[in-house]
Formats: sequence, structure tokens, C-alpha cells
Amino acid sequence: MPIPASAQDWHIGLVGYGEVGRILCEDLRAQGLRVSAYDRKLGGALQRPLLEHARAHGVELLDSHARLAATADFVISAVTASQTLDVARACAPQVRKEAFYLDFNSASPGAKQAAGALIDAAGARYVEGAVMTSIPPYRIKVPLLLGGASARALAEAIAPLGFVAKVVSDRLGVASATKMCRSVMVKGLEAMVIESFTAARHYGVEDAVIASLQETFPGIDWEKQGAYFFQRVIEHGRRRSEEMHESANTVREAGMPAFSAQGTAERQAWMADRADAGSFGERGAPGFARAADWRAEADRLLQSLKEPTA
Repeated sequence: MPIPASAQDWHIGLVGYGEVGRILCEDLRAQGLRVSAYDRKLGGALQRPLLEHARAHGVELLDSHARLAATADFVISAVTASQTLDVARACAPQVRKEAFYLDFNSASPGAKQAAGALIDAAGARYVEGAVMTSIPPYRIKVPLLLGGASARALAEAIAPLGFVAKVVSDRLGVASATKMCRSVMVKGLEAMVIESFTAARHYGVEDAVIASLQETFPGIDWEKQGAYFFQRVIEHGRRRSEEMHESANTVREAGMPAFSAQGTAERQAWMADRADAGSFGERGAPGFARAADWRAEADRLLQSLKEPTA
């Protein structure tokens, strides 16, 4: 059966039912679209929140990449960066001819090009996507860069669904390079703020450091920004670390050593390890990673470093 001409008649399949996938599912289901999802957590100990969310929003959960790819007119891959190519490999054998495949993942240009080759060879239409800011405030309207031979056709088709997409190139890799190079700065700044502010807190010089930063960069509210950075990294450090490994690969693909990007990936992973170990409270509990004052989280971190490891 051919792909319907109107995106409002599409069956949309989400691979990845985490924060991003659930937000997209909510906004698409609110428009009455048929939405299915697959996540590797299904069938395991961590599936309960996924099942509850799917029941609440009318999302059909499927048991494999293959089943989702075989039925969806529009596949959105929204997984962690390290799974980008694996998901494309899993979907390619069953993906529908002429179906659109939007790769939402934060991966390097090389990874996107490899994934695109798999999907296009199967007869579907691969489009790389680069999300250019945090999704929760914008939801489906998050600024999105698209790239690839089918990018313009997809951008026109999904605009009525609320997506805000800008085509940057018919060539794969341009959109992801934009995202990855930006991440070297943004995720790197997160890591630097956590390292600088926590060390400053230890030495009791945080007020002086912030005052100096405020003078040098008067356009940034460093207290507010610090709290936001701590919250996002504590909650999503693992995902950010994977993204930064891809940013490091992007830098290396340009022929340079990835000193800063690699260091940021390690700091983000280190923070994720601390969060998993309970340094900031119980993950998922009310108030987790929601301190209005970054000092509270820095104090928790410093205290945890004094405790003996098991």
C-alpha cells in the first residue's frame, strides 16, 4: 500500500520512548494521529513508566524495530547517540518503500551518512535531523535542521503537524555537523560550569567567581544558568555523554584531536555515574535534580566525594 499523500493520514512510528519520544508521541496523538513506539526497555524491569504513558496517551507499543518499520509511513529514530547506527541496521530490512525515516539522534556526520546509506538502500527516504536546543520547552515545535535528498519533501509534509524544520542541505552530514559543533560549546560549557562552580564552592570563593563572570559576560545570569546546567547534567548526563562522544568523533572527522569534546564526554559520564550512585538523591524521586540553587547540588557532590567508595 502506498504512503498516504498527507502526513495527517500517516502511521507514525517512534523508535525510542524516552523523554523525546514521549513528548513527540503526546503532541502527535493530541492531533489524532496513529502513533506506535518501540523501546528496548519494553519487556524488562524498566518498562512500567512506558506502559503507563502509552495507556494514558493511546500510543501502540510494538515488540521490535522490525515490526515498527514494517508498518510505519514515517519512522522517527529518537534514541541515544550510540544507538543511531544500530537502529538503522535493525529497521532497514523491514522499512517500507518510500517511507520517511527521520534520524533525530545526536550523532556525527559519519554516523548519519552510514545510517542513511542503509535506509536509502532499502528503498525508504532517510533524512537527518539536528535538534538545536532543549526539546521540553518547545516540544514538537523545537527548532530542527534537516538534511539529505528527501529533506525538503519531509519538511513540507510535516509542517502541518507542528514541526518547525529548516532544510540546510541536500547533502547528509551538514545538519549533524552544525549540531555537533554547537554541542562542543554548549555541553562543554555545562561541564566547565559544574567543574568550576563545585571547586569554587569547596574553596568558598563561589560568590567572587560568579561576580567576575557577571562582569565579563553581563548578558548571562550565572546563578540561574548554573542551576539549570546542574539540573540537566544530573538528570541527563548519560545521554549527554554519548552525544559528546559523537561530537568528539565529529572533531576527529575534521582531522583534529578532540581534547575539549572528549573531556566533556568524560565529565558528563562522571556526573551520570555520581547520579546513579545516589549522590543527588534517588533518581526519579520528586525533586530529583530540581534544586533552584546550584549550591545545594554542588554541596551534595562535594559530600559524596568525601564518602568511602564501596
